[in-house]
Amino acid sequence: MQPPFQNDDLDLEAAIARARPQLLEFLSHHPNWLLTTSRRFLPGMVLNGLDGITDHKGKVSVLLDLLEKAGPATWKQFAQSLCMECNLPLDLEILLLSFAGEGNLSQKQEAHTDVSAWSSVPKGFAQRRHCSNSVSHKDVKQQRLDSPVKYQHLLIDSVRQRYGSRRSAGAAAQEQTQPLAFNQAFVNLVIQQSKASRLKERTDKPREGVASAPKPEECADTAMKVSDLFRSVVPSGTTKVIFLFGKPGTGKTMLMHWICQKWAEGALPQFLFTFLFEFRQLNLLKRKLTLKELLFDLFLQPEDSPDAVFQYLLENASHTLIIFDGLDEFAANMDMSSSSKGRPTPTSPMSISKLFADLCHGKLLPGCTVLVTSRPKRLPDFLLNTVDLLAEIWGFDHEKVEEYVSRYFHRYSFKEQAIAHLKNNTKLLSMCLIPALCYVVCICLEYLLLKHQMSVELPQTMTQFYIKMLLIFINKQQGEHVGGEEAQLNCNRKAILGLCDLALKGLEDKKLVFYVGDIPEHVKEFASLHGLLTVFEVKTNGSCPETGYAFVHLSLQEFFAALCLMVSKRVDKNYLKKKFSLKSKWTLKNETKTEFMESFHIFLSGLSSKECRTFLMLLAEQDEAWVQDKQDTILQSLKKLAATHLTGPKVIELCHCTFETQDLKVAQHIASLLNFKYEFKNFRLTPLDMSALVFVINSGQHLTYLDFAGCLMDIDCLEVLAGCENVEHLSFRSRRCGDDFAAALSKSLQGMGSLKKLELTGGSMTAEGMTNLVQASSQCLQLEEINLQDNRIRDPEVKRVMDLFSRMEKLKKIDLSSNDLSLNAVLLLAKEVVMCQNATELHVRKDTVIIYFSGPSGKVPRSLHLRWEEKKEHVTPTRHVKLCLSQNHLSVNGICSLLKSVNTCQKVVEVQVSHCCETAVLRFTEDTEFSSLPPREEPVFSTDDQQNGDENQTPSASKKIRLTDSRFQASDLEKLCAVLKECNSISELDLSYNHLGDEGLLQLFRFLPNLKMLRSLKLNDNQISLNSVFFLAQSLSTLEHIKTMNLSLGHMQVVHLTFWERIRVRSTSRWRSSFLVHPKHEAKGRCFRLKDCRVGPEDVTRLCHILAQCPQLTEIDLSGNSLSDQSIERLLSFLPYLCHLTLLSIRNTTFSPSCMVLLINSVNLCERIRMVEVRSSKNAFLHLGASMRSQKTSCRLTDCAIGQGQIDELCRVLEQHGWLAEVDLSRNQLGDEGLRCLLDHLHQVPVTCSLNLSHNRISQDGVLHLINAFATSGNTTEVQVSLCSKATLIIKLTSRDDPRKILRLSECNFQPEHLEKLCLLLEKCTGLTEYISSNNNMTVQAAERLLHSLRKNLGPLKISIEEPWVGKESITNLLELAVQACGNITEITICKEKTLFQLGVKFPHCLEKVESVVSRLHLYKPGIKHACFSQRVLEKCAQLQKLRWSHVELHNDEAEMLVRILLPLPELKKFGLTSSSIMPTGIDYLITGLQNCQAIEELNLGYMELSSAAIPKLVLGFREMPSLKRLILNHNNISNDGCSRLTEALRNMRYMEEINLSHNNIGDPGLMNLAAVLLEMQNLKRIDLSGNSPSPAGGEKLMEALAYCKHIEELLLSRNVFGDRTAVKLALCLPHMTNLRILHLQNNNIGPAGGMELARALVVCGLLEEISLSENDLGEESIHALSEGLPCFEQLRKIDLKLCGVTDDASKSLSHGFRQCPSMEEIILSWNALGDGGAQELASALPGMEKLKMLDLEKNRIGTRGATKLAEELAKCPEIQFIRSGLQMQIFPAPIRGRVWQQKAASSCTERCLDALSSSQLSR
Repeated sequence: MQPPFQNDDLDLEAAIARARPQLLEFLSHHPNWLLTTSRRFLPGMVLNGLDGITDHKGKVSVLLDLLEKAGPATWKQFAQSLCMECNLPLDLEILLLSFAGEGNLSQKQEAHTDVSAWSSVPKGFAQRRHCSNSVSHKDVKQQRLDSPVKYQHLLIDSVRQRYGSRRSAGAAAQEQTQPLAFNQAFVNLVIQQSKASRLKERTDKPREGVASAPKPEECADTAMKVSDLFRSVVPSGTTKVIFLFGKPGTGKTMLMHWICQKWAEGALPQFLFTFLFEFRQLNLLKRKLTLKELLFDLFLQPEDSPDAVFQYLLENASHTLIIFDGLDEFAANMDMSSSSKGRPTPTSPMSISKLFADLCHGKLLPGCTVLVTSRPKRLPDFLLNTVDLLAEIWGFDHEKVEEYVSRYFHRYSFKEQAIAHLKNNTKLLSMCLIPALCYVVCICLEYLLLKHQMSVELPQTMTQFYIKMLLIFINKQQGEHVGGEEAQLNCNRKAILGLCDLALKGLEDKKLVFYVGDIPEHVKEFASLHGLLTVFEVKTNGSCPETGYAFVHLSLQEFFAALCLMVSKRVDKNYLKKKFSLKSKWTLKNETKTEFMESFHIFLSGLSSKECRTFLMLLAEQDEAWVQDKQDTILQSLKKLAATHLTGPKVIELCHCTFETQDLKVAQHIASLLNFKYEFKNFRLTPLDMSALVFVINSGQHLTYLDFAGCLMDIDCLEVLAGCENVEHLSFRSRRCGDDFAAALSKSLQGMGSLKKLELTGGSMTAEGMTNLVQASSQCLQLEEINLQDNRIRDPEVKRVMDLFSRMEKLKKIDLSSNDLSLNAVLLLAKEVVMCQNATELHVRKDTVIIYFSGPSGKVPRSLHLRWEEKKEHVTPTRHVKLCLSQNHLSVNGICSLLKSVNTCQKVVEVQVSHCCETAVLRFTEDTEFSSLPPREEPVFSTDDQQNGDENQTPSASKKIRLTDSRFQASDLEKLCAVLKECNSISELDLSYNHLGDEGLLQLFRFLPNLKMLRSLKLNDNQISLNSVFFLAQSLSTLEHIKTMNLSLGHMQVVHLTFWERIRVRSTSRWRSSFLVHPKHEAKGRCFRLKDCRVGPEDVTRLCHILAQCPQLTEIDLSGNSLSDQSIERLLSFLPYLCHLTLLSIRNTTFSPSCMVLLINSVNLCERIRMVEVRSSKNAFLHLGASMRSQKTSCRLTDCAIGQGQIDELCRVLEQHGWLAEVDLSRNQLGDEGLRCLLDHLHQVPVTCSLNLSHNRISQDGVLHLINAFATSGNTTEVQVSLCSKATLIIKLTSRDDPRKILRLSECNFQPEHLEKLCLLLEKCTGLTEYISSNNNMTVQAAERLLHSLRKNLGPLKISIEEPWVGKESITNLLELAVQACGNITEITICKEKTLFQLGVKFPHCLEKVESVVSRLHLYKPGIKHACFSQRVLEKCAQLQKLRWSHVELHNDEAEMLVRILLPLPELKKFGLTSSSIMPTGIDYLITGLQNCQAIEELNLGYMELSSAAIPKLVLGFREMPSLKRLILNHNNISNDGCSRLTEALRNMRYMEEINLSHNNIGDPGLMNLAAVLLEMQNLKRIDLSGNSPSPAGGEKLMEALAYCKHIEELLLSRNVFGDRTAVKLALCLPHMTNLRILHLQNNNIGPAGGMELARALVVCGLLEEISLSENDLGEESIHALSEGLPCFEQLRKIDLKLCGVTDDASKSLSHGFRQCPSMEEIILSWNALGDGGAQELASALPGMEKLKMLDLEKNRIGTRGATKLAEELAKCPEIQFIRSGLQMQIFPAPIRGRVWQQKAASSCTERCLDALSSSQLSR
């Protein structure tokens, strides 16, 4: 039975109440008739008490009460009598008839009617059906009412037959056989009403979520009942439009049918007529209709008088309900133009869209009620402007799911088991919140419980449920006797495939209703039998209706359409890709491209899962590969979608698709592409959405940020969210988030073990909700920050929440701003903050209330003096409380009074005052903080000016004074200094933006010695002149504790001084008046920077005289000062007198050509100069050494427009110095002539120098001239040339005897004439030792000519040729080419992947005569060439020692020649055949041939896909290789058996130094056998077992064996998942591996426990050069332990800690360790959690790593500050070549001199980074 309306729904009682006022008014004029009539229905005793009531209205009211209490039947009879006998107002009569019926008083009633009663009927009363020969007024009325009433009854019967429960027994019986006939018990749905008041304002605004709904933040949604939909909110006579939207399957259509049924039962008495139209049927109409045709032809024709009925409808429109179901299924466009212009007539024919629009606008049938349903993607603009009530159907909540399941299983004994099964499965419960899915789940659960009551395994995804449902339907109809799943599919395959075709064609044609002719008979029978299609009448006109078919639910059609794509042989991958796209789902609101494909892409994703593969194979009759190929196509498309920019709804849809695949790798990939942040704004999220989202997030390997802004979500969503383990930052912003939401969220927090930041802002949470939330948050051990801004927390339970906060060890910040906290709450908060031990700061100002805590460092040390000490790992923040006195208009006297508190109150640590900003803030600490100060490193004694009693006083804490923008003048300084003098503990003093001038600065510096703890002084923008600059420079000599001085007289003046920490020594003598001050870090040097100041030659001279007197001045920066040539010349002349200077920088100054010569000439002025560098004619750097002893000197003039004209002068300067170790003239304008000139100078003097001439516009002719000089010069040892985009040209010269002579030519684009000249030049170069040619347009013929030309007097020559034809030529042809080389071949290397052909040639004492060469060439005529080839190869390769072939294709004849001729050669020591293809017979032949390699020392068969079957033959060959030292068999298919056989052979190889078995299939058995052999290999130096499949047990055995390999140098064990056990075992064995140089353990599942032991043990391996521990979750303690050991590794070159969870704290200790690694070249810290703090720590360590070439910080959390600091420090890193930081910006390279900076930065910080880069060495 259908459940009744709720008690407050519109029923009979409500109808009576509605009619009562009008009825009371009418009957008060006819009380006697009412009394007489009442006696027929009421007992006489009841009426006896009415005589005393004289008021007519009172008496009528009592009578009506009595009639109503007598029951519904009595009241209906009374109402019928009233309508029959009285001439009532028309609207009242219709209302009474609507719930009482027409009336049919029996003959008996009429016979017993008292005649006297009729005689007493007053005027206006008459029997309605009294017989009379004349036609009265009443008869006319009767005739007018009969036809509409008959039509109403006809309509009621029709609706009951279509949608009601009173159907024929035959129809009911038929429904029981149709599994999907929706005749199950109806359960009320959850409906949420949205206020539509602001809809019209939003029609032009883009919407991220539901197109039909307003922004959730703009309206307050309320729960509502079905009856609430029809409560009138519009004036009478005005059309009311109700719009219901809901996601697929939420029960919209079922609800519409139920409303029709309840109307037919009389539960909606305000409506006399109800019509229901489905848009999927309206799609079939091609002609125009009138309103009358719409109502009568398409729904129900009156039996008679249609015109009268239609007229009655028009007159009583307010009592008419018209329902339009499925607006989203309407195929035609619908917009504002659809509505008729003006007011149309009811007889005007028009399109369906116009009829619909005019009904909604009230132009047709004004006053009626229009109810529209739709999925949430389709709401035309005109409907936005006319809708009166907007609501969303949510489907079920948990309570209604239980109700539905209870009704479904009411006749089964396992009802409670079914309910419990769903309750215990969160994913299933989330699915069941969608009524359609709930029904499908119940079908599957029912079937499984009937078969296996004890063990039930339900599908995991919606797609799998639909497949299971289909199989259940087939099984129910055909029974178990047909066979299993495969047999049933075989029997019904043709019908299922036909149904799939029908579904897909329908979606493609936007067709949801099918006629008989559209469906093959066998498909129709199958679908109807199993309840997959529903049958109904289709009326397209007034003629006979046709039979229509439709899928029982649109999602079912989408499922079969998706299935069609996956099993159809006609569908290829391209078509599949085209059909699968999330983008097509979010189109413009007027587009109709994919309205009918809401779930289509989700089903496609689900069908791509492994679980569906067998079903698809059976249905498609294809093998697994065919099905998997289609599935992979979907998965790849899904991955690509994740790489695009997706809005919130698209991310959710993508998550749904990913969840359906149930593929963890796909989910992990997609999670990694979503940029660690999920933002959802202004759309509704369901628990099912949240389940899909949680699945994707939990599949990822990284922590994420979840942000919900204005999103409407059920409380159940939070329960699902509790399972989200990878959330680091969770944010909710919505006014809906009140106390109930906070309570629900509190229950979910404990499951989020990684949560660090929680935000619930902009909500309506009160103090109660806050307490609950904080109580739950205290259990989140990782939580660092809670933000509760902008709620309604006025009076929180301060003591309780602060107590909870104090228990949260990692908590750093609580934000309670904008909560309108009461004054009492703020005062209580201040009190509790002071009492709370881990609270460090309370910030209260206006609406801002923030509490800061000490965080993970634990209890705050009671110290006000914090500084970095080298042996400490962490510096903890001091605890502060602020006092804000802002906006109090303080004067100078007031400020001075305020400053006195610094001296009188030891708790004051900072004073900040700004007069213009009206800011005055004091920061305090507690007294107790002074009681536990750490002991000083040096003793502290009192001075004369202290009393004896002061000697034992506690030292004062350092304090900061900031008096900026306070209009201080020189005249105010006396008063100010008098106050400051009393406080000698000031560490920072900032007087910027005042009016001190030169006089004030002079006065202040006289006072400066009194501030004995000063560390920083700022005097920016104080209107000083150049005279003050000289005075400040002079102070470097008078105040020796100044560390740095930064000055600028530019647009914004800068004066910033920093000071060394000083040691205060107090004399024990009371008569000694001097205060002894000693800089603590004297050896580190001092820095003077003057920028943006116009100084002339005389000023420079004066400044240099002053600076020359400054002790320990190590750095001078004079950038941006517009220095002239004369000024620079004078500056350089002072260099010899600046004894401690190490760096002189002059940036942003344009240098003339003569000035650049002056800069280069400085190497002749000062012998300490080690490098002169000028870049872009604007930036110059001079690096000086500490002493004058001989060191290499470099000169770099890059991008300075140097041409031929400057070469002579430049060379003369350099020749005075005897040239330099390095000269870099790259990126200039030398050209061929400049190169000639330079080469001429080089010939004149013997030098040892590296000369870089890259990017100088050199042509092929210039290269040939260079080669000529190279061939004839005795001191040129190497030339490297490339004319491609790299434009490289490097020349190396030496004055010593060097046997090397190397020529490298790459991409020179030589033409034939150039190649001929090249060969002629090379013939003269008889001392050549190595020739490398790469992609120089050299043909095979040119290569032959080249080989004939290359010869030398004596010794080896290496020839390398890289050309595309190498990859195409056969091995035979390449060997033919090889034997044409002069000399004896010692090496042949062929790598077709790199197109490399390489020969090693050795020339004997006697060269071959020319006649012999001619004779040999004659033999190579085509006729006799082949006959002599093998013999020639044997002769030329008699001394062959190395044979390496890679990526070659060996034919049988070539393999035979290899085995027969080359392998047996007596001197062959190294043989490699890798990544090559060879016939199976050829590989056997090759392995057999290896037995002849008796002198072999190295064998490399990597990437040859050798199986274990080939190993026994290979082992036989090993027995003939007694000298084998290196065995490389990586990337093959060697299993445990093959490895075991190998180990037996290895037992006898005592000289083995290297074993490489990486990337095979070796598990524990093979590894343990190998370990047993390793015990005897005393000479082993390198072993690589990466990428195999052992367990920790196998790893432990291996480590034990390696401990016996005393000479092991390289241990490569990456990607083996050894775990902590193996790491601990390795740590125990490391003390035996003292020669270890390289250790690779990346991706080995090493955790904190194993990492800690390993890090501690590594210190014994002092020779380590390379460590890789990447992709292991080491933990911070392990990183700290590793950092402590870094100073032990003096030879460490590379460390890789990618993906190791390195944080800012860990980076501090790492940076400290890096400083002590003098050989460090490469640091990889990518994909970690480094922020600006970590980047700054690393940056500070950069200058100390002189050899560092690469720093990789990609995919961290580095912002602008960190990147800028990194760039700034690069100026001190001469060797750095590559830095990659993790900012979110497009990658940009700066590859100048091989250095590259890659960063992803926000656009706002790009300029800052580039500015810093321009001043660093990176841009060389």
